[in-house]
Amino acid sequence: MHVGVPLKPNRDLGHLWNYKRPSGSLYFQIQNKIHSIKFSLQICNSYLPKFMAESLLFAFAESLIAKLASRAVEKASLALGVYRDVQQMKKTMALIKAFLLDAEHKKPQNNALSEWLRQIKHVFSDAEDIVDNFECEALRKHVVNTHGSISRKVCRLFSTSNPLVYRLRMAREIKDINKRLDQVAAQRNLFGLQINDNDMRVVHGRDMTHSYVNASNVIGREHEKKKIIELLLQDDPDKSLSVISIVGFGGLGKTTLAKLVFNDTNIDEAFPLKMWVCVSNDFELRNVLIKILNSAPNPTNGKFKNFDMEQLQNCLRNTLKNQKFLLVLDDVWNENRVKWDELREIIDISVEGSKVLLTTRSNSIDIMMRTKSSNSCVLKGLSDEDSLYLFLKSAFDDGEQKKHPQLVEIGKQIVKKCGGIPLAVRTLGSSLASRVDRKEWEYVRDKAIWSIPQNEKDILPALELSYDQLPSYLKPCFACFSLASEDNDVSSSYLALLWDALGFLPPPKEPETIHDVANQYLRELWSRSFLTDFLDMGSTCRFKLHDLVRDLAIYVAKGEFQILYPHTPKISEHAQHLSFIENDMLGQDLVPTSLRTIIFPMEATNDAFLNTLVSRCKYLRVLDLSYSKYESLPRWIGKLKHLRYLNLSGNKKLKGLPDSVCKLQNLQTLDLRGCIKLQELPKGIRKLISLRRLLVTTRQTHFPDSEIANLASIETLELYSCDNFESLFEAIQLCSLKFLHFSGCGSLKFLSFQVIKNLESLVIFKCSQLELSMGLGNQFPNSRLKLLVLQSLPQLVTLPQWLQGSVNTLHSLLIVDCNNLEELPEWLSNLICLKLLIIEHCPKLLSLPDTMHHLTNLEHLEINDCPELCKRCQPGVGLDWYKISHIKQVIIGEVEQ
Repeated sequence: MHVGVPLKPNRDLGHLWNYKRPSGSLYFQIQNKIHSIKFSLQICNSYLPKFMAESLLFAFAESLIAKLASRAVEKASLALGVYRDVQQMKKTMALIKAFLLDAEHKKPQNNALSEWLRQIKHVFSDAEDIVDNFECEALRKHVVNTHGSISRKVCRLFSTSNPLVYRLRMAREIKDINKRLDQVAAQRNLFGLQINDNDMRVVHGRDMTHSYVNASNVIGREHEKKKIIELLLQDDPDKSLSVISIVGFGGLGKTTLAKLVFNDTNIDEAFPLKMWVCVSNDFELRNVLIKILNSAPNPTNGKFKNFDMEQLQNCLRNTLKNQKFLLVLDDVWNENRVKWDELREIIDISVEGSKVLLTTRSNSIDIMMRTKSSNSCVLKGLSDEDSLYLFLKSAFDDGEQKKHPQLVEIGKQIVKKCGGIPLAVRTLGSSLASRVDRKEWEYVRDKAIWSIPQNEKDILPALELSYDQLPSYLKPCFACFSLASEDNDVSSSYLALLWDALGFLPPPKEPETIHDVANQYLRELWSRSFLTDFLDMGSTCRFKLHDLVRDLAIYVAKGEFQILYPHTPKISEHAQHLSFIENDMLGQDLVPTSLRTIIFPMEATNDAFLNTLVSRCKYLRVLDLSYSKYESLPRWIGKLKHLRYLNLSGNKKLKGLPDSVCKLQNLQTLDLRGCIKLQELPKGIRKLISLRRLLVTTRQTHFPDSEIANLASIETLELYSCDNFESLFEAIQLCSLKFLHFSGCGSLKFLSFQVIKNLESLVIFKCSQLELSMGLGNQFPNSRLKLLVLQSLPQLVTLPQWLQGSVNTLHSLLIVDCNNLEELPEWLSNLICLKLLIIEHCPKLLSLPDTMHHLTNLEHLEINDCPELCKRCQPGVGLDWYKISHIKQVIIGEVEQ
């Protein structure tokens, strides 16, 4: 059970649902000032991190080869008479892909190998454009056959202009791709690369650890040490071997903390036998058994190397027999449960009180290795005070900091970028040891961490281990974090749109959605400690991104993802994803024609640049014009046939969209939130047959229900400040719709339950006229709802009866700013799948149902700004505390005195 204080109130839950610039937006500002040339030259002689955008190439190759094998490409290539050439393209790509992992693991440090990988990326990107061209034409043909006129339907397949010219052009481009592929494939032997076609997630570079530590050099871990010792010493009711885990991000000091515990005198007294084993990436049972035996007192060195498995396990069990032991398994990466079960069977000899203490970066390993009596310590960063103390100790000799108060002030600012990670604090502090030049300190303060001189055991090598361990399919998704904002809160729904548009996600399997796939990727990144404060809400999730994780992502994506600051010298020739920070930079250079992503700055008004961009960058997948000041868009935006994501949110001057937008048959997301002058949606929106997400603010009085009903792929529909709608979806069904969001639709009175019953997520915000019972009365037909948010609804007095139809599905319930809510009904306890419940600013809600203890799956309860209810739920003393004391994490707001 964890009891905490609430986060700062956020009543509009803007990081998930408001149409203000999303907290996970692609915009962010970081200071980057001119530094001392003398100091920067030292980087050349320091540890150079090995990350580069080429490490994303294997995942790209896998995705592209899968596309080439698709039915759509096969059909298109047969129609064009280029089937053999396409098959040859796929074959050569597969050959090249077989060498890419070896190239990645070698971490290319010579220019020739790096250039070879860049050439591969270029030719693969051009090949992807051809493959997407096939898909575009197939979609166009489908639209013509379904929605076109009789005269259009007689058009042939691939009839964009002249079918013969198109056929010849495509054949020529494919032959050119094959020629370039043959050239780069022939060069592979120059680099001594070996075939490695399996992504084994190899971990490199971690030195073996030992158990010794000088406790006087460890700062700020007394509380954690005490907690772990208490867990190790407590009696276990089931008498079985228990596992205590120390879990956390690289560089937090997990091993150091384990050493502190291992060498404590209380542990010496409690455990007659102590063993320390650094596992790292070697979890082969034979090797682990030998390491454990060698770590036991008085082993015969080398004796066990010639033992077979039977001898090893007998010897170890005899060593452990009748001994209460502590076994430390340091730096565990193994995620194979079978291997852990094999080891546990051998070492679990039923000696009461024996314990295993492990350190790992992976939450999933912690979960996998748990027993009934297991516990874990999720290691957090140091406090600001402890971080500063450690930093000054690393940067100055004893007492010297008193002579340099200005440097100490800069040091306080440097420490903030470390986020409490001891290894980062020591890295930056040590880089300034014996230096008193203020410019050098300012340089460290203002530069990204990879620009700081590094040694082999500093923070970047520690981060590299976690990045190397990522499977290839997660690496491009991780690179997208380089575009996250500085405010830390990131929305999973936003990332799902971006990853999907850029082709980083595989097609979902029925009945999953792209959001489900994206959430699974995020859970995996969380399990590897890249994400913090992770809150799973069923159909979506929210989390925070550590500054150092963002810094790592920026470096990993370097060259391919580029943020253009005022001081940026030029656009990289290898850039595929550009974000402009300032409006006056839009005309600086012509952007590369091969760009996949363009993010405009806020308040952009440069019409000439927009026209140039639309005409030049015909392969764009993502175009973000949010919070610009355009009144209209160029008609030829319809020529961006590869476009998947078009964000126009917050454009308060936009009055209309050209009908040519409906030619974007690949478009998956159209975001028009906050376009308060938009008169109506473009005519022919039914032709956007790939559209999955439509987010709208419009002045029109009638929603085009019939047009939307034709969108077979639509999954998400969000309506913001559509004040002229009174009813919706009265005569239609939207079977594919999974996410429905209403915000500020003040005139909306009726919504058909037929739409709701298939939903997974429903958000109703500031819709004061909406009849929440949906006309069902006491009926509660079955529904599939996983997430329900009821916010700023004065008409809500109790929960609607139909919610009982979600008894087997509802995962998360959020009730916010409902001033007249008087009760939570007793049947709330029937929602047996409920895991998260948040109640905020509901002043008339006085108590919780007596049956709350029946919600055995409820893991997270947060109550804030509900005066009487907060008083009754105070931990240990509140009248309702007994109802919720079983919940794993309870966050109760402060009670006014």
